[in-house]
Amino acid sequence: MDITSDTHSKHISRQFNQELEELKTHLMAMGGLVEKQVQDAVFALLEGDTRLAEQVRDNDRQVNDLQLQIDDECTRVLARRQPAASDLRLVLAVIRATSDLERIGDEASKIARNAMLLGENGSAVRGLVEVRHISEHVRKMLRDALTAFARFDTDLAMQVVREDELVDDEYSSAMRSLMTFMMEDSRSITSVLSVMWVLRALERVGDHADNLAEYVVYLVKGLDIRHSDTDDLEPKVLKKP
Repeated sequence: MDITSDTHSKHISRQFNQELEELKTHLMAMGGLVEKQVQDAVFALLEGDTRLAEQVRDNDRQVNDLQLQIDDECTRVLARRQPAASDLRLVLAVIRATSDLERIGDEASKIARNAMLLGENGSAVRGLVEVRHISEHVRKMLRDALTAFARFDTDLAMQVVREDELVDDEYSSAMRSLMTFMMEDSRSITSVLSVMWVLRALERVGDHADNLAEYVVYLVKGLDIRHSDTDDLEPKVLKKP
């Protein structure tokens, strides 16, 4: 049976209801933090703001602390409530999601470190147009994946899954362009390599957003769609009850 956003508020135990709601609330708070980390890291790179880049790097500890807090809350729920069915899927989905959010925070830190290197260099940088474009794409994926999780929206989740393929294509195209430019101008190698690392980090953010969307499908439908073909899955995932 599919579940909805209010399924976990119908337990006899009011305390259990509250614990499950807190898990979702804290996960959304962590999601908001890592989303801002990515946004600030990209802004720091595009604007040459090394101070903001340092702040992003330093704030990574907050993301790590939130993951530990949420994991501890999930462990307590599993031990004390022994949840079953959709409740168990929610707890497992939250545990998986926090891991991906923590890794997105790590990718934001990588972007920030490269922003600091490029800012110290001070010369014109090739590839910022590609960074801006792909960053907007993956940030939307992340935002939509978090919204899908909050609303238990499998339609939006599947949209995120489809978008990941487009990001992969954009990433490959940008990397080919930068490789060509680097071979034509050896003086640009250092700065272009930094931009390529940033693009790689952004592509990984898209992968983790895709994972979050897959957890939504698992949570709502009970289907594990990892390593599955999107076209084959859509009729089953999007089928209304």
